[in-house]
Amino acid sequence: MASDVLFGRTCSYHPTLARRARCYRRAHNAGAAGALTWPMIAFGWVVNLFQQGAASMKRINEVMNHQPTIVGPEPSLQNNAEPLLDQIEGTVELRHVSFAYGDREVLHDINIKVEAGSSLAIVGPTGSGKSSLVNLLPRIFDVSKGQVLIDNVDVRKIPLALLRRQIGYVPQETFLFSVPLAENISYGVEALSTERLQEIMQSAQLTKDVEDFPEGVTTMIGERGVTLSGGQKQRTSLARAIAKEPAILVLDDAMSSVDTHTEADILKHLQKVMQGRTTIIISHRCSTVKNLDHIVVLDEGRIVEEGTHGALLQLGGLYAEMYRRQLLGEELEDTENGDLFPGR
Repeated sequence: MASDVLFGRTCSYHPTLARRARCYRRAHNAGAAGALTWPMIAFGWVVNLFQQGAASMKRINEVMNHQPTIVGPEPSLQNNAEPLLDQIEGTVELRHVSFAYGDREVLHDINIKVEAGSSLAIVGPTGSGKSSLVNLLPRIFDVSKGQVLIDNVDVRKIPLALLRRQIGYVPQETFLFSVPLAENISYGVEALSTERLQEIMQSAQLTKDVEDFPEGVTTMIGERGVTLSGGQKQRTSLARAIAKEPAILVLDDAMSSVDTHTEADILKHLQKVMQGRTTIIISHRCSTVKNLDHIVVLDEGRIVEEGTHGALLQLGGLYAEMYRRQLLGEELEDTENGDLFPGR
């Protein structure tokens, strides 16, 4: 704060106001012509504020007036002979699907079918198109060629609200709000009972972490979950997806920030969640997906191998090589941590 004399009185002002007061006093002492100085300064300040506000409003309008490229089915489709779904069972099929970002094609003639209630793993090197593939299910993007079908209905003919409500999607980059942890978990669903919330947190292996929080589930976690570790963010996002009780659960490398032991605990508790629910898991760790019903291996946007864990190991291809490298890495990590007999 600063002090100044204005109209014969000594006052305390914010530094900016104090400077303006001094300008006004000098202008007042300069006579009639100088008396215009302060109003002109104030006018310039107001114009500057107006210009800043106008620029901000322009950016807001760009967002509010943007027309989405992904929209639900047109009303005319309601009369189509193929009925729209009012409930999703969970059968997922990709028929001759290709997808491109602009002129760069990242998926080439993909054919996959996942029966309702079964599990599918998608593995492959970084940049092979795994995330792009699962983004086609909730229509984050639309296919360039081919069809994505759920329960034998093209996803473009399913109302977006129904489609996205029945797909529990856990992305790589978790978005959390600056609200209590419990509200982040229950976001988008009706209020959860205490018992149900505890059950969900146990499935996501969050219970022990929450017990260490100063205010438990009511702890504010900060914008984008700034107070949480990477693993805690991912497990919170996983808990949010479980809370929706979706027909289809999609985990896009959702356990990349947790260690292998925590991952094993999460997978153990997820078995109950996965029962009767179509589950698609993307992972860079073969150990994460080895017990799933079917495994698809992508490389450069194409399916190069598929089968069960055992069948792919016998094949001796890309999956087997990835698995051997990861086993070696885990053994070296255990040795560095003091475990002289890793895996025993």
